[in-house]
Amino acid sequence: MSVKIPILDLKPEIEFLWDDLMSAIQGVLKSGQFIMGPNVKAFEEEVAAYLGVKHAIGVNSGTDALVIGLRAAGIGPGDEVITTPFTFFATAEAVSLVGATPVFVDIDPQTFNIDPNLIETAITPRTRAILPVHLYGQAADMDPIMELAAKHNLKVIEDTAQAFGGEYKGKKLGTIGDVGCFSFFPSKNLGAFGDGGLIATNDDQIAETTRMLRVHGSKQKYYNETIGYNSRLDEIQAAILRVKLPHIDEWNEGRRRAARRYNDLLKDVPSIFIPYEDPNTKHVYHQYTIRVLDGKRGVVQQRLADQGIGTMVYYPVPVHKLPVYAGSNFSLPAAENAAAEVLSLPIWPDIPHEIQVCVVQALAGQAFRKPIT
Repeated sequence: MSVKIPILDLKPEIEFLWDDLMSAIQGVLKSGQFIMGPNVKAFEEEVAAYLGVKHAIGVNSGTDALVIGLRAAGIGPGDEVITTPFTFFATAEAVSLVGATPVFVDIDPQTFNIDPNLIETAITPRTRAILPVHLYGQAADMDPIMELAAKHNLKVIEDTAQAFGGEYKGKKLGTIGDVGCFSFFPSKNLGAFGDGGLIATNDDQIAETTRMLRVHGSKQKYYNETIGYNSRLDEIQAAILRVKLPHIDEWNEGRRRAARRYNDLLKDVPSIFIPYEDPNTKHVYHQYTIRVLDGKRGVVQQRLADQGIGTMVYYPVPVHKLPVYAGSNFSLPAAENAAAEVLSLPIWPDIPHEIQVCVVQALAGQAFRKPIT
């Protein structure tokens, strides 16, 4: 059956902003400035103001944000970086790409984020940084992470790819550690129409190094000081993101309303564990991810697919179990159990209530009350 309910529907957002988006894109085309133009500069200033940081530096992707952010923070060959195994591969990949070694620490099964209580025992003389991930839009528990970092003189690099606009105790995610790394992949809460990323920091030296690394390691064109990258945020993407940025809080609140509706609809469905939201945080629900217990996820996901409902498993294999890290010998049962149970349901800012009802009916083994067109 063709999908009637996608896991994400971007069409309402695009239609709502159509005139402004077309005007922004045409403005770039008419300007003839396509690389590092005025929209990139303006977007960086606007994001820095929104996040409340001194520096926001646009780069080519969320992955590049992690790689460059790690390097700018001084992480390199021989170093160890403590991170979570329950994340998209790019988190650990970035650590490996700078020549460091990812050291995986198990997750809190409620939040799906790294468990701060397990971090200190993983610290060795080679540990240089902690890389928490704010998975699905839920903040990692940053206070104990920052305390450990201060105690052991470690850098903290936040992977905020899924949590733009999220908060921890009133602070925007990506602004608490030394470096915040963001993705503007089209499906993100703040998404471009292609790849894009950003590094946020209050550290002047990290910012200077980041700006140098994103343009082939040069502060002045053709005077390269180190090996860098071609990692510039595209001017058209920056123009698109400038149109979208003023709406992000409204969109995030729409996702939060949708999550509350799901919570209410699912509360009596057996074998389902609904997402936990730490009261000290502002979860922005990049994904609304349940746990399907008792080994029933495959059956439930197929049932939804049979009724035309799109779902995703983020992520079916924890990173320490991937072939590229074979032989790492980590035993991380909470992450492994989560990988066997998580299922992300359709969510976007203005998802209709009746669609959510149909999703839950299908999940609970009932047929649609009426067809969805």
